[in-house]
Amino acid sequence: MEVTSWRADQRSAGSSVPIGLPVANTSVVVLDGWLRPVPVGVVGELYLGGVQLARGYHARAGLTASRFVADPFTAGGRLYRTGDVVRWLPSGGLEYVGRSDFQVKIRGQRIEVDEIRAVFESLSQVGSAAVVVRQRPGRSESYLAAYVTVVPGVDVAPGVLRAAVGEVLPEYMVPSTVTVLESLPVTVNGKLDRAALPEPESVSVGSGREPVSVAERVLCAVFVDVLGVEGVGVEDDFFHLGGDSI
Repeated sequence: MEVTSWRADQRSAGSSVPIGLPVANTSVVVLDGWLRPVPVGVVGELYLGGVQLARGYHARAGLTASRFVADPFTAGGRLYRTGDVVRWLPSGGLEYVGRSDFQVKIRGQRIEVDEIRAVFESLSQVGSAAVVVRQRPGRSESYLAAYVTVVPGVDVAPGVLRAAVGEVLPEYMVPSTVTVLESLPVTVNGKLDRAALPEPESVSVGSGREPVSVAERVLCAVFVDVLGVEGVGVEDDFFHLGGDSI
């Protein structure tokens, strides 16, 4: 069903086009995790209401219960939880940010992976990108892994791409690994097949000289053991290899 609309004109060219304002007989609210309205400019989840709202999913009681929630502002009313992350603009329209399904928490920081993907895709060398959460083999800690395709005829090192997004994003949002693929795997519906993404490739490994002293060999061995990477050089950066302060 149609729930919002926006009339685009030349004034909005070259900028993010809002998803607009609610249409007739439809209500939209942007709420935080405690079902409280968020201020203008603050991201939250989009909830829908009004006479267009369905009663639920056919023969899927569990999904209905998770998506159709009690309206905290209207007695007896219901809202539909869309899973879309949006923000109110000062102009009054709604701006789409991403999906709540793709919000992750890494080392205590809540991260919207679609925001990272968008930064990769804004680079002139990148054709498409995906960002997922991975775990190191045999370890419990999670990290961000990026996968990209590059535009035809371009040869760029993963470390260069990682450094480029690091100029835009805070350090905790910069993926630990960047893997270049010929194409991103997709499902039969044409959507990204996250399960089919290969194991990530580490970046910056072996960029420095090999260890020569006992102390250097011990230190590099610690990096290998802690980070689960191979070929660590003396001049390699612990954080660029996927390490963190924790």
